[in-house]
Amino acid sequence: MSTSMDNPGTATPPSPATDRDLPQLGLAALLVVVGAYTFYDATTLRVGFGDPVGPRLFPYVIGTVTVVLGLLLAVATLRGSVPEAEGGEDVDLRHPADWLTVLKLAGVLLFTVLTISFLGWAVSGALLFVGCAWSLGSRTLVRDVLVGAVMAVASWYFFHEGLGVILPAGILDGVL
Repeated sequence: MSTSMDNPGTATPPSPATDRDLPQLGLAALLVVVGAYTFYDATTLRVGFGDPVGPRLFPYVIGTVTVVLGLLLAVATLRGSVPEAEGGEDVDLRHPADWLTVLKLAGVLLFTVLTISFLGWAVSGALLFVGCAWSLGSRTLVRDVLVGAVMAVASWYFFHEGLGVILPAGILDGVL
C-alpha cells in the first residue's frame, strides 16, 4: 500500500467530508423550502370553476422548478462541486464602500416614497431617475431629465393602459 509519504510528488485527495460547501448546502435547503412553500401556497388559492389553467399554474411551476433546482444543487454539492471564487471583475475589494453614494441613493428613494402620492408617478419617477443618475456620477442634467421623463411617462402609460394598474397621476391628473 502506497501513501503520500512514499511518493512525495503525489498529494492525498481531500476527504469528501471536508470538500463539502456548507453554505451551498444551506442555499440548497433554502431553495427546497421556498419552493415547497410556494407549491403549498398555490394549493390555497381559490379560483372559480371552468378555468383549467387559472392563477395556480405559475406558482405550481415556479415551486416545482425551485425544489428541483435546490435538489440538484444539493446533489452537486454532495458530489464535491464547489463554485469558483469570483475575481471581482473590475472591483478593487481593498477600497471601502462609497457610503456617500449609498446615502444619496437612499435619500432619493425616500424622497420618491414621500412625494409619489402628491406629485404622481410620472413626476416622481422622472425625479427618481434624475436623482439616481446624479448620485451615480452623471453630470448631463438635460439628458437625464429627458430620459427620466420619457421612461416615467412611458411606464405610467404601460401600467395604466397595458396592465390596468392605476399608478397615481398626482399633479398631472387630467393631463396624462
